[in-house]
Amino acid sequence: MFSKSLSLKPRTVAPRLAALAAAGLFAFTASTSFAQTQQETVIPNRITQAINPDVRVTLQHNVHPLAQARFDQGAAPGSMSTGRIMLVLKRSDAQETALKQFLSDVQTPSSPNYRKWLTPAQFGKQYGISDTDLSAVTAWLQSQGFTVDKVPQARNVVIFSGNVAQIQQAFHTSIHRYNVNGESHFANASDPQIPAALAPVVGGIASLNDFHPKSNAARKSTAHFDPETKSIKPDLTLSDTSGNHYLYVGPADAATIYDTPSSALNGNYSSSLLGGKTYDGTGVTIGIVGDSNINASDVAAYRAGFLPSTYTNQPNVIIDGNDPGINGDATEALLDLEVSGGIAPGANINFYTAADTDLQVGLFLSIYRALDDNAVSILNVSFGNCEASQGASGNLQILNAWEQAAAQGISVTVSTGDSGSAGCDDPNTETVATMGLAISGLASTPYNIAVGGTDYNALATSFSTYVSTTNSASTFYRTALKYIPENPWNDSPLTNSGSYTTNMPFKDSQ
Repeated sequence: MFSKSLSLKPRTVAPRLAALAAAGLFAFTASTSFAQTQQETVIPNRITQAINPDVRVTLQHNVHPLAQARFDQGAAPGSMSTGRIMLVLKRSDAQETALKQFLSDVQTPSSPNYRKWLTPAQFGKQYGISDTDLSAVTAWLQSQGFTVDKVPQARNVVIFSGNVAQIQQAFHTSIHRYNVNGESHFANASDPQIPAALAPVVGGIASLNDFHPKSNAARKSTAHFDPETKSIKPDLTLSDTSGNHYLYVGPADAATIYDTPSSALNGNYSSSLLGGKTYDGTGVTIGIVGDSNINASDVAAYRAGFLPSTYTNQPNVIIDGNDPGINGDATEALLDLEVSGGIAPGANINFYTAADTDLQVGLFLSIYRALDDNAVSILNVSFGNCEASQGASGNLQILNAWEQAAAQGISVTVSTGDSGSAGCDDPNTETVATMGLAISGLASTPYNIAVGGTDYNALATSFSTYVSTTNSASTFYRTALKYIPENPWNDSPLTNSGSYTTNMPFKDSQ
Protein backbone atom coordinates (compact mmCIF):
# COMPACT_ATOMS: atom_id res chain seq x y z
CA MET A 1 0.00 0.00 0.00
CA PHE A 2 1.17 3.50 -0.71
CA SER A 3 0.29 4.38 2.84
CA LYS A 4 3.57 2.74 3.81
CA SER A 5 5.89 1.85 0.99
CA LEU A 6 4.99 4.67 -1.38
CA SER A 7 3.48 7.59 0.48
CA LEU A 8 1.37 9.64 -1.92
CA LYS A 9 0.08 13.14 -1.49
CA PRO A 10 -3.00 14.40 -3.36
CA ARG A 11 -3.45 18.05 -4.17
CA THR A 12 -1.10 19.21 -1.46
CA VAL A 13 2.24 18.81 -3.24
CA ALA A 14 1.69 22.28 -4.66
CA PRO A 15 2.58 24.32 -1.58
CA ARG A 16 5.52 22.06 -0.72
CA LEU A 17 6.81 22.59 -4.27
CA ALA A 18 6.20 26.31 -3.95
CA ALA A 19 8.12 26.39 -0.69
CA LEU A 20 11.09 24.57 -2.14
CA ALA A 21 11.02 26.73 -5.26
CA ALA A 22 10.89 29.87 -3.15
CA ALA A 23 13.80 28.54 -1.15
CA GLY A 24 15.89 28.08 -4.24
CA LEU A 25 14.81 25.10 -6.39
CA PHE A 26 15.86 26.97 -9.51
CA ALA A 27 18.83 28.73 -7.94
CA PHE A 28 20.19 26.03 -5.71
CA THR A 29 23.74 27.36 -5.70
CA ALA A 30 22.69 30.68 -4.19
CA SER A 31 22.98 29.41 -0.62
CA THR A 32 26.71 28.72 -0.78
CA SER A 33 28.30 29.87 2.47
CA PHE A 34 30.89 32.63 2.28
CA ALA A 35 33.22 33.94 4.94
CA GLN A 36 31.99 37.08 6.64
CA THR A 37 34.16 40.06 5.76
CA GLN A 38 33.07 42.51 8.43
CA GLN A 39 35.33 42.96 11.42
CA GLU A 40 34.51 40.59 14.23
CA THR A 41 32.94 42.23 17.25
CA VAL A 42 34.37 41.92 20.74
CA ILE A 43 31.41 40.70 22.79
CA PRO A 44 31.17 42.48 26.16
CA ASN A 45 30.44 40.51 29.30
CA ARG A 46 26.91 40.94 30.62
CA ILE A 47 27.09 38.89 33.80
CA THR A 48 28.52 41.58 36.04
CA GLN A 49 27.72 40.35 39.55
CA ALA A 50 28.18 37.23 41.60
CA ILE A 51 25.51 34.55 41.20
CA ASN A 52 23.42 34.70 44.36
CA PRO A 53 20.89 31.83 44.48
CA ASP A 54 18.67 33.86 46.85
CA VAL A 55 18.27 36.81 44.46
CA ARG A 56 16.08 35.61 41.60
CA VAL A 57 13.95 36.73 38.69
CA THR A 58 10.95 34.90 37.29
CA LEU A 59 10.85 33.81 33.65
CA GLN A 60 7.26 34.74 33.01
CA HIS A 61 4.74 33.21 30.58
CA ASN A 62 6.28 29.75 30.65
CA VAL A 63 3.48 27.57 32.06
CA HIS A 64 1.70 25.49 29.44
CA PRO A 65 -2.00 26.47 29.06
CA LEU A 66 -3.07 22.87 29.80
CA ALA A 67 -1.03 22.57 33.00
CA GLN A 68 -4.18 23.27 34.98
CA ALA A 69 -5.14 22.25 38.50
CA ARG A 70 -8.13 20.24 37.23
CA PHE A 71 -5.76 17.96 35.29
CA ASP A 72 -3.09 17.72 38.01
CA GLN A 73 -2.15 14.19 39.07
CA GLY A 74 0.57 15.19 41.53
CA ALA A 75 4.31 15.74 41.52
CA ALA A 76 6.58 13.87 39.12
CA PRO A 77 9.25 11.63 40.67
CA GLY A 78 12.36 13.58 41.55
CA SER A 79 14.52 10.83 40.05
CA MET A 80 12.86 11.11 36.64
CA SER A 81 15.40 12.02 33.98
CA THR A 82 14.91 15.25 32.08
CA GLY A 83 16.78 14.00 29.03
CA ARG A 84 18.46 16.77 27.05
CA ILE A 85 16.80 20.17 27.44
CA MET A 86 17.91 23.65 26.42
CA LEU A 87 18.80 26.73 28.37
CA VAL A 88 17.89 29.40 25.84
CA LEU A 89 20.34 32.29 25.68
CA LYS A 90 19.48 35.78 24.55
CA ARG A 91 21.33 38.53 22.76
CA SER A 92 21.90 42.03 24.05
CA ASP A 93 19.78 44.81 22.54
CA ALA A 94 22.84 45.99 20.60
CA GLN A 95 23.46 42.50 19.24
CA GLU A 96 19.84 42.07 18.22
CA THR A 97 19.90 45.39 16.38
CA ALA A 98 23.15 44.47 14.64
CA LEU A 99 21.81 41.05 13.67
CA LYS A 100 18.66 42.49 12.14
CA GLN A 101 20.78 44.91 10.14
CA PHE A 102 23.00 42.06 8.94
CA LEU A 103 19.98 39.96 7.96
CA SER A 104 18.78 42.89 5.88
CA ASP A 105 22.21 43.52 4.34
CA VAL A 106 22.79 39.88 3.42
CA GLN A 107 19.66 40.02 1.23
CA THR A 108 20.42 43.46 -0.30
CA PRO A 109 22.37 43.30 -3.61
CA SER A 110 24.00 46.70 -3.06
CA SER A 111 25.37 45.73 0.36
CA PRO A 112 28.98 44.53 0.71
CA ASN A 113 27.57 41.71 2.84
CA TYR A 114 25.17 40.50 0.13
CA ARG A 115 24.97 36.69 0.38
CA LYS A 116 28.06 36.56 2.56
CA TRP A 117 26.54 33.98 4.86
CA LEU A 118 28.00 33.24 8.26
CA THR A 119 29.20 29.92 9.55
CA PRO A 120 27.78 28.82 12.94
CA ALA A 121 31.10 29.72 14.61
CA GLN A 122 31.08 33.18 13.02
CA PHE A 123 27.49 33.67 14.11
CA GLY A 124 28.43 32.75 17.67
CA LYS A 125 31.38 35.15 17.72
CA GLN A 126 29.21 38.00 16.43
CA TYR A 127 25.89 37.39 18.15
CA GLY A 128 26.47 34.84 20.92
CA ILE A 129 27.41 35.43 24.53
CA SER A 130 31.01 36.06 25.54
CA ASP A 131 33.44 33.34 26.59
CA THR A 132 33.36 34.60 30.17
CA ASP A 133 29.55 34.64 30.32
CA LEU A 134 29.33 31.20 28.73
CA SER A 135 31.75 29.81 31.31
CA ALA A 136 29.67 31.35 34.10
CA VAL A 137 26.43 29.84 32.76
CA THR A 138 27.84 26.35 32.26
CA ALA A 139 29.58 26.44 35.64
CA TRP A 140 26.29 27.36 37.33
CA LEU A 141 24.46 24.50 35.60
CA GLN A 142 27.16 22.07 36.69
CA SER A 143 27.02 23.41 40.26
CA GLN A 144 23.33 22.44 40.30
CA GLY A 145 24.22 18.85 39.37
CA PHE A 146 23.39 19.09 35.66
CA THR A 147 25.49 17.68 32.84
CA VAL A 148 26.31 20.14 30.07
CA ASP A 149 25.88 17.99 26.97
CA LYS A 150 26.66 20.50 24.24
CA VAL A 151 27.03 24.17 23.43
CA PRO A 152 26.30 24.70 19.71
CA GLN A 153 28.74 26.92 17.87
CA ALA A 154 26.13 29.68 17.53
CA ARG A 155 26.00 30.03 21.32
CA ASN A 156 22.25 30.62 21.40
CA VAL A 157 21.42 27.62 23.62
CA VAL A 158 23.14 25.36 26.13
CA ILE A 159 21.99 21.74 25.94
CA PHE A 160 22.04 20.10 29.37
CA SER A 161 20.47 17.20 31.26
CA GLY A 162 19.67 16.06 34.78
CA ASN A 163 16.64 14.97 36.74
CA VAL A 164 13.41 16.51 38.00
CA ALA A 165 14.73 17.10 41.53
CA GLN A 166 17.60 19.15 40.10
CA ILE A 167 15.21 21.14 37.91
CA GLN A 168 13.04 21.95 40.90
CA GLN A 169 16.02 22.97 43.02
CA ALA A 170 17.77 25.05 40.35
CA PHE A 171 14.75 26.79 38.85
CA HIS A 172 12.41 26.97 41.88
CA THR A 173 9.49 25.33 40.11
CA SER A 174 7.82 21.93 40.37
CA ILE A 175 7.19 19.34 37.69
CA HIS A 176 3.79 17.63 37.86
CA ARG A 177 2.00 14.93 35.94
CA TYR A 178 -1.21 15.98 34.16
CA ASN A 179 -3.95 13.90 32.60
CA VAL A 180 -5.44 15.79 29.65
CA ASN A 181 -8.09 14.12 27.50
CA GLY A 182 -6.85 10.70 28.56
CA GLU A 183 -3.20 11.49 27.79
CA SER A 184 -0.53 11.67 30.48
CA HIS A 185 1.82 14.65 30.36
CA PHE A 186 4.57 16.23 32.46
CA ALA A 187 4.83 19.99 32.87
CA ASN A 188 6.05 22.70 35.22
CA ALA A 189 3.30 23.96 37.52
CA SER A 190 4.72 27.48 37.91
CA ASP A 191 7.01 29.84 36.03
CA PRO A 192 10.68 28.94 36.56
CA GLN A 193 13.12 31.30 38.26
CA ILE A 194 16.83 31.91 37.70
CA PRO A 195 19.45 33.83 39.69
CA ALA A 196 19.15 37.51 38.80
CA ALA A 197 22.82 37.67 37.85
CA LEU A 198 22.11 35.35 34.87
CA ALA A 199 19.11 37.32 33.59
CA PRO A 200 21.11 39.45 31.09
CA VAL A 201 22.05 36.34 29.10
CA VAL A 202 19.41 33.68 29.89
CA GLY A 203 16.06 33.90 28.09
CA GLY A 204 14.43 30.73 29.36
CA ILE A 205 14.34 26.94 29.52
CA ALA A 206 12.91 25.00 26.58
CA SER A 207 11.14 23.10 27.59
CA LEU A 208 9.83 21.94 30.95
CA ASN A 209 6.87 20.02 29.52
CA ASP A 210 6.13 17.26 27.04
CA PHE A 211 3.26 18.95 25.17
CA HIS A 212 5.29 18.51 22.02
CA PRO A 213 4.65 19.96 18.54
CA LYS A 214 2.59 17.68 16.31
CA SER A 215 3.05 16.54 12.75
CA ASN A 216 0.79 18.41 10.34
CA ALA A 217 0.06 15.29 8.28
CA ALA A 218 -3.34 13.62 8.57
CA ARG A 219 -3.88 10.20 7.03
CA LYS A 220 -7.14 9.23 5.36
CA SER A 221 -7.71 6.84 2.43
CA THR A 222 -4.97 4.94 0.59
CA ALA A 223 -3.77 4.02 -2.88
CA HIS A 224 -2.17 0.69 -3.81
CA PHE A 225 1.06 -0.61 -5.27
CA ASP A 226 1.33 -4.15 -6.67
CA PRO A 227 4.63 -5.58 -5.34
CA GLU A 228 4.55 -8.54 -7.75
CA THR A 229 4.33 -6.53 -10.96
CA LYS A 230 5.93 -3.45 -9.39
CA SER A 231 3.24 -1.38 -11.02
CA ILE A 232 0.74 1.21 -9.85
CA LYS A 233 -2.93 0.40 -10.13
CA PRO A 234 -5.07 2.75 -12.21
CA ASP A 235 -6.87 4.16 -9.16
CA LEU A 236 -4.12 6.75 -8.77
CA THR A 237 -6.39 9.25 -10.48
CA LEU A 238 -10.11 8.54 -10.33
CA SER A 239 -13.61 9.75 -9.69
CA ASP A 240 -15.93 7.69 -7.54
CA THR A 241 -19.58 6.77 -8.06
CA SER A 242 -20.69 9.78 -6.05
CA GLY A 243 -18.99 12.17 -8.42
CA ASN A 244 -16.16 13.09 -6.06
CA HIS A 245 -12.83 13.62 -7.79
CA TYR A 246 -9.41 12.59 -6.54
CA LEU A 247 -5.98 13.49 -7.82
CA TYR A 248 -3.03 11.62 -6.33
CA VAL A 249 -0.02 13.80 -7.06
CA GLY A 250 3.32 12.16 -7.80
CA PRO A 251 6.58 13.87 -8.80
CA ALA A 252 5.71 13.91 -12.52
CA ASP A 253 2.33 15.46 -11.73
CA ALA A 254 3.93 18.14 -9.58
CA ALA A 255 6.54 18.85 -12.27
CA THR A 256 3.81 19.22 -14.91
CA ILE A 257 1.42 21.28 -12.79
CA TYR A 258 4.12 23.78 -11.85
CA ASP A 259 6.04 23.58 -15.14
CA THR A 260 9.40 22.77 -13.61
CA PRO A 261 12.38 22.51 -16.00
CA SER A 262 12.56 18.73 -15.92
CA SER A 263 12.62 16.96 -19.27
CA ALA A 264 11.94 13.56 -17.68
CA LEU A 265 9.04 14.50 -15.41
CA ASN A 266 7.32 17.58 -16.87
CA GLY A 267 5.13 16.54 -19.78
CA ASN A 268 5.04 20.10 -21.12
CA TYR A 269 8.70 21.03 -20.82
CA SER A 270 10.18 22.32 -24.05
CA SER A 271 13.80 21.51 -24.79
CA SER A 272 14.11 24.94 -26.40
CA LEU A 273 13.70 26.59 -23.01
CA LEU A 274 16.72 27.24 -20.80
CA GLY A 275 18.92 25.66 -23.43
CA GLY A 276 17.24 22.34 -22.86
CA LYS A 277 18.80 22.04 -19.42
CA THR A 278 17.18 20.16 -16.58
CA TYR A 279 17.26 21.71 -13.14
CA ASP A 280 16.70 18.94 -10.67
CA GLY A 281 18.43 20.04 -7.47
CA THR A 282 21.83 18.55 -8.28
CA GLY A 283 24.49 20.10 -6.08
CA VAL A 284 22.09 21.13 -3.33
CA THR A 285 21.36 19.53 0.05
CA ILE A 286 17.85 19.68 1.49
CA GLY A 287 17.40 19.20 5.23
CA ILE A 288 14.35 17.51 6.74
CA VAL A 289 13.88 17.38 10.53
CA GLY A 290 11.81 14.95 12.57
CA ASP A 291 11.58 12.89 15.74
CA SER A 292 11.18 9.40 14.27
CA ASN A 293 13.44 7.11 12.31
CA ILE A 294 12.38 5.60 8.96
CA ASN A 295 12.61 2.46 6.87
CA ALA A 296 14.99 3.48 4.10
CA SER A 297 13.42 0.86 1.83
CA ASP A 298 10.20 2.88 1.79
CA VAL A 299 11.98 5.87 0.25
CA ALA A 300 13.78 3.58 -2.20
CA ALA A 301 10.46 2.09 -3.31
CA TYR A 302 8.95 5.53 -3.85
CA ARG A 303 11.90 6.67 -5.95
CA ALA A 304 11.90 3.43 -7.96
CA GLY A 305 8.20 3.83 -8.73
CA PHE A 306 8.10 7.54 -9.55
CA LEU A 307 11.53 8.66 -10.76
CA PRO A 308 13.96 7.82 -13.57
CA SER A 309 16.39 5.06 -12.62
CA THR A 310 19.28 7.52 -12.80
CA TYR A 311 18.17 9.05 -9.51
CA THR A 312 19.39 6.54 -6.97
CA ASN A 313 20.46 8.83 -4.13
CA GLN A 314 18.96 7.95 -0.74
CA PRO A 315 18.50 10.25 2.26
CA ASN A 316 21.34 10.50 4.75
CA VAL A 317 19.85 9.71 8.16
CA ILE A 318 21.60 11.68 10.90
CA ILE A 319 20.60 10.74 14.45
CA ASP A 320 21.36 13.29 17.13
CA GLY A 321 21.74 11.49 20.45
CA ASN A 322 19.40 8.56 21.05
CA ASP A 323 17.74 6.80 18.11
CA PRO A 324 13.99 7.52 18.35
CA GLY A 325 13.13 4.32 16.49
CA ILE A 326 10.14 4.19 14.18
CA ASN A 327 7.12 5.82 15.80
CA GLY A 328 3.93 7.59 14.79
CA ASP A 329 5.80 10.47 13.17
CA ALA A 330 7.51 8.17 10.66
CA THR A 331 4.67 8.92 8.22
CA GLU A 332 5.54 12.62 8.27
CA ALA A 333 9.22 11.87 7.82
CA LEU A 334 8.56 9.62 4.81
CA LEU A 335 6.18 12.13 3.30
CA ASP A 336 8.75 14.93 3.53
CA LEU A 337 11.65 12.81 2.30
CA GLU A 338 9.73 11.32 -0.62
CA VAL A 339 8.07 14.49 -1.85
CA SER A 340 11.14 16.73 -1.53
CA GLY A 341 13.20 14.06 -3.29
CA GLY A 342 10.51 13.75 -5.96
CA ILE A 343 10.46 17.47 -6.68
CA ALA A 344 14.24 17.82 -6.62
CA PRO A 345 15.39 14.27 -7.42
CA GLY A 346 19.02 15.21 -7.95
CA ALA A 347 19.38 16.88 -4.56
CA ASN A 348 21.07 15.33 -1.57
CA ILE A 349 18.74 15.01 1.41
CA ASN A 350 19.83 15.00 5.04
CA PHE A 351 17.25 13.70 7.47
CA TYR A 352 17.96 14.89 11.01
CA THR A 353 16.14 13.10 13.80
CA ALA A 354 16.36 12.72 17.57
CA ALA A 355 14.37 10.99 20.29
CA ASP A 356 11.88 12.90 22.43
CA THR A 357 12.56 13.12 26.15
CA ASP A 358 10.08 13.66 28.97
CA LEU A 359 10.77 17.41 28.88
CA GLN A 360 12.13 18.07 25.38
CA VAL A 361 10.93 17.29 21.89
CA GLY A 362 13.45 15.60 19.64
CA LEU A 363 12.38 17.94 16.84
CA PHE A 364 14.29 20.89 18.34
CA LEU A 365 17.34 18.78 19.02
CA SER A 366 17.22 17.85 15.32
CA ILE A 367 16.80 21.47 14.25
CA TYR A 368 19.75 22.73 16.28
CA ARG A 369 21.89 19.82 15.06
CA ALA A 370 21.08 20.69 11.44
CA LEU A 371 21.97 24.34 12.01
CA ASP A 372 25.20 23.43 13.78
CA ASP A 373 26.21 21.10 10.93
CA ASN A 374 25.47 23.88 8.40
CA ALA A 375 25.34 21.38 5.54
CA VAL A 376 21.92 22.20 4.02
CA SER A 377 20.56 24.98 1.82
CA ILE A 378 16.91 24.38 2.71
CA LEU A 379 15.49 23.13 6.01
CA ASN A 380 11.92 21.81 6.08
CA VAL A 381 9.79 21.52 9.25
CA SER A 382 6.34 19.95 8.91
CA PHE A 383 5.33 20.24 12.55
CA GLY A 384 3.26 22.83 14.34
CA ASN A 385 2.37 23.96 17.83
CA CYS A 386 0.14 26.72 19.11
CA GLU A 387 2.25 29.82 19.73
CA ALA A 388 0.78 30.23 23.21
CA SER A 389 1.67 26.62 24.04
CA GLN A 390 5.33 27.23 23.22
CA GLY A 391 5.59 29.78 26.01
CA ALA A 392 8.01 32.71 26.00
CA SER A 393 11.05 30.41 26.21
CA GLY A 394 9.86 28.13 23.40
CA ASN A 395 9.13 31.02 21.08
CA LEU A 396 12.58 32.49 21.77
CA GLN A 397 14.07 29.06 21.04
CA ILE A 398 12.35 29.10 17.63
CA LEU A 399 13.27 32.72 16.86
CA ASN A 400 16.91 32.04 17.74
CA ALA A 401 16.97 29.07 15.38
CA TRP A 402 15.38 30.77 12.39
CA GLU A 403 17.48 33.93 12.76
CA GLN A 404 20.59 31.75 12.79
CA ALA A 405 19.36 29.89 9.72
CA ALA A 406 18.79 33.15 7.85
CA ALA A 407 22.29 34.36 8.71
CA GLN A 408 23.77 31.08 7.45
CA GLY A 409 21.85 31.24 4.14
CA ILE A 410 19.49 28.39 5.02
CA SER A 411 15.91 28.84 3.76
CA VAL A 412 13.50 27.46 6.35
CA THR A 413 10.08 26.21 5.20
CA VAL A 414 7.45 25.47 7.87
CA SER A 415 3.95 24.07 7.39
CA THR A 416 1.21 26.26 8.82
CA GLY A 417 -1.27 23.51 9.66
CA ASP A 418 -4.86 23.24 8.51
CA SER A 419 -6.64 25.01 11.38
CA GLY A 420 -5.89 28.62 10.47
CA SER A 421 -6.78 30.97 13.31
CA ALA A 422 -7.94 27.96 15.34
CA GLY A 423 -4.31 27.11 16.00
CA CYS A 424 -4.87 26.59 19.73
CA ASP A 425 -7.94 24.40 19.18
CA ASP A 426 -7.83 20.78 18.07
CA PRO A 427 -6.36 21.06 14.55
CA ASN A 428 -8.02 17.81 13.46
CA THR A 429 -11.56 18.86 14.29
CA GLU A 430 -11.80 22.65 14.52
CA THR A 431 -11.92 25.14 11.66
CA VAL A 432 -13.24 28.09 13.68
CA ALA A 433 -11.30 29.50 16.62
CA THR A 434 -13.09 29.04 19.95
CA MET A 435 -10.07 29.56 22.23
CA GLY A 436 -8.88 32.86 20.76
CA LEU A 437 -7.13 33.63 17.47
CA ALA A 438 -3.81 31.83 17.26
CA ILE A 439 -1.08 30.61 14.95
CA SER A 440 1.71 28.05 15.00
CA GLY A 441 4.78 29.31 16.82
CA LEU A 442 7.12 27.44 14.49
CA ALA A 443 5.75 29.23 11.41
CA SER A 444 5.24 32.77 12.71
CA THR A 445 8.69 34.41 12.63
CA PRO A 446 9.87 36.83 9.92
CA TYR A 447 12.73 34.44 9.12
CA ASN A 448 10.90 31.38 7.85
CA ILE A 449 8.65 30.67 4.87
CA ALA A 450 5.24 29.68 6.25
CA VAL A 451 3.41 27.46 3.76
CA GLY A 452 -0.24 26.49 3.75
CA GLY A 453 -2.04 23.89 1.69
CA THR A 454 -4.34 24.28 -1.28
CA ASP A 455 -7.25 22.49 -2.91
CA TYR A 456 -7.32 21.97 -6.68
CA ASN A 457 -10.79 23.45 -6.72
CA ALA A 458 -11.28 23.31 -10.50
CA LEU A 459 -11.42 19.49 -10.57
CA ALA A 460 -15.01 19.32 -9.38
CA THR A 461 -16.34 20.80 -12.63
CA SER A 462 -13.46 20.43 -15.11
CA PHE A 463 -11.71 17.20 -14.18
CA SER A 464 -10.90 16.05 -17.71
CA THR A 465 -9.51 19.48 -18.62
CA TYR A 466 -6.70 19.14 -16.14
CA VAL A 467 -6.31 15.41 -15.50
CA SER A 468 -6.00 12.33 -17.69
CA THR A 469 -7.66 9.13 -16.52
CA THR A 470 -4.76 7.01 -17.79
CA ASN A 471 -1.16 6.76 -16.73
CA SER A 472 1.82 4.52 -17.39
CA ALA A 473 5.24 3.65 -16.09
CA SER A 474 6.90 5.33 -19.10
CA THR A 475 5.57 8.72 -17.95
CA PHE A 476 6.13 7.90 -14.26
CA TYR A 477 2.36 7.69 -13.82
CA ARG A 478 1.81 11.32 -14.73
CA THR A 479 -1.89 12.17 -14.99
CA ALA A 480 -1.88 15.95 -14.56
CA LEU A 481 -2.05 17.78 -17.89
CA LYS A 482 -1.18 21.33 -16.87
CA TYR A 483 -1.50 23.86 -14.06
CA ILE A 484 -4.68 23.35 -12.01
CA PRO A 485 -6.33 26.39 -10.38
CA GLU A 486 -6.18 26.15 -6.60
CA ASN A 487 -7.52 27.79 -3.46
CA PRO A 488 -6.11 27.88 0.07
CA TRP A 489 -7.87 25.61 2.50
CA ASN A 490 -8.89 25.78 6.12
CA ASP A 491 -10.80 22.59 6.63
CA SER A 492 -10.65 19.27 8.40
CA PRO A 493 -9.47 16.15 6.54
CA LEU A 494 -12.75 14.56 7.59
CA THR A 495 -15.12 17.05 5.96
CA ASN A 496 -16.56 17.42 2.47
CA SER A 497 -17.06 20.59 0.49
CA GLY A 498 -19.73 20.34 -2.19
CA SER A 499 -19.00 17.58 -4.67
CA TYR A 500 -15.25 17.74 -4.07
CA THR A 501 -14.28 15.71 -1.04
CA THR A 502 -11.20 16.42 1.04
CA ASN A 503 -10.74 12.72 1.80
CA MET A 504 -7.18 11.78 0.90
CA PRO A 505 -4.31 9.47 1.82
CA PHE A 506 -2.31 12.27 3.36
CA LYS A 507 -3.12 15.83 4.11
CA ASP A 508 -0.32 18.15 5.05
CA SER A 509 -0.24 21.88 4.69
CA GLN A 510 3.17 21.88 3.08
